[in-house]
Amino acid sequence: MPPTTPAPAMATPAASDACYLALKARDARFDGRFFTGITSTGIYCRPVCKVRTPKRENCLFFALAAQAESAGFRPCLRCRPELAPAGAAGSDTLRPWSTQDASFILARQAAELLDEPGLWSDGTPSMANVAARLGVSERHVRRIFETHWGVSPLQYLQTRRLLMAKRLLTDTRLPVAQVAGLSGFSSVRRFNASFVEHYRLQPRQLRQKRDAQDTQDSQREPSAIVLKASYRPPYDVAAMLDFFATRLIDGVESVEPQQLTLARTLALPHGGRTLVGWVRVQFVPDACSVVFQISPSLGDVLPQVLARLRALLDLDADPWAVNAALQGDFPGFEGQRVPGCLDGFELGVRAILGQQITVKAACTLGTRLVERFGTDLPAPVGGMRRLFPTPQALAQATGDALGQIGIVRQRQRAIQALAQAVADGHLMLQPGVDIADTLAALQALPGIGPWTAQYIAMRALRWPDAFVTGDVALQKALGVRDAKNPALAAEQASERWKPWRSYAVVRAWASLAPTSTDQ
Repeated sequence: MPPTTPAPAMATPAASDACYLALKARDARFDGRFFTGITSTGIYCRPVCKVRTPKRENCLFFALAAQAESAGFRPCLRCRPELAPAGAAGSDTLRPWSTQDASFILARQAAELLDEPGLWSDGTPSMANVAARLGVSERHVRRIFETHWGVSPLQYLQTRRLLMAKRLLTDTRLPVAQVAGLSGFSSVRRFNASFVEHYRLQPRQLRQKRDAQDTQDSQREPSAIVLKASYRPPYDVAAMLDFFATRLIDGVESVEPQQLTLARTLALPHGGRTLVGWVRVQFVPDACSVVFQISPSLGDVLPQVLARLRALLDLDADPWAVNAALQGDFPGFEGQRVPGCLDGFELGVRAILGQQITVKAACTLGTRLVERFGTDLPAPVGGMRRLFPTPQALAQATGDALGQIGIVRQRQRAIQALAQAVADGHLMLQPGVDIADTLAALQALPGIGPWTAQYIAMRALRWPDAFVTGDVALQKALGVRDAKNPALAAEQASERWKPWRSYAVVRAWASLAPTSTDQ
């Protein structure tokens, strides 16, 4: 069946013309914000695709890959749409983002939940639990989603699963059956049928090059699973690596600025057990991309690992939208991203340790905590040898044991309360949770105030509008430190930066020389 135009593709001819100009320029700033369906070939591409630019009359533009596939287009094997930064949740090509458009906000939140495998115990969301998380009926979610995105939630989810499968088939040695399961398919038979129906290829056809390499080197076990990801420029790689290097916990993390690499240990629950391993990321700025190396021990949770790595590095941010709101007040910091985390509980503990002390002192306490309550990585590699303590381990720790490593009583109580809440399942610290409820639950715990809760929301929950009004360094950067009420003055100044105040915080910090307070 020849490709057809879905409803909607691009909202206006002007939007389509702008997309074509970006396509001709191969402008990486628009990567993931739209996809181009080429009617003469039946293929859809990213704006950065290096093939010869098609004629304007042969181009249809789509905000989502799912829209292109619903119209009958197949993904390009050269530019690989599965590597594009996420676009549905972070920016909307069809219309300006509006806090007044409640139905679109709901559709955007549904897309975010479908994109977040870490939220679901088996890595596979369903419309029933998405609707329950949003507090509306499943029927309402389906109707709103299709109205705003032009495809059904099932079509959207199917495209995400197939693109994940295409990615794993192309880049890894994982068996086809494992790829099918990791991508969310209930059976290999259903996976094969869907792949052939949508891409007109057998899954094994993407394996030929990989299989040839395996034949040449069949006796050697791979040392890592290697995958790639892309981001939209500008991206200040040095600033991101410096942020993590300044807060490094020895034995858990390593940063090599000259090699543009960051590595650390990681533990993830899966099927009633905990998988442990390590990850390493290396930036490739010339290609606006990142190479991930993931230990084979984490192979069964690859979608969750990928989602966490993208959040850690804020790869899906849309600088275009953020800079429109912030550039006037923070010129020269357009490449700043909001550093995330791989584990929300760990970030929460580290935020508590950093209350009202220096960054260096907080790192010292973090290192002691890891040595005393963490566990060994079974196969140490590259200086990574320890795993951060689990919520259960810290919930069971005594006050005396925590005090012996220098943690004062107030923070002992805060760490133990946080650990117990997470261990019991009463608190989830990850993207996709309800922000207001989570902030309230955090501040109900002893020793956790607005600063700590907002900091956790900014980095662990990935809330773009978090704002640490009581932060001394932030107040200094904004020039309100001497105001009668600095926190109120900072809050008032931040109104014009909504909904991107997390980015304003990072840019304000970056405008200062290193300070004595933790951030």
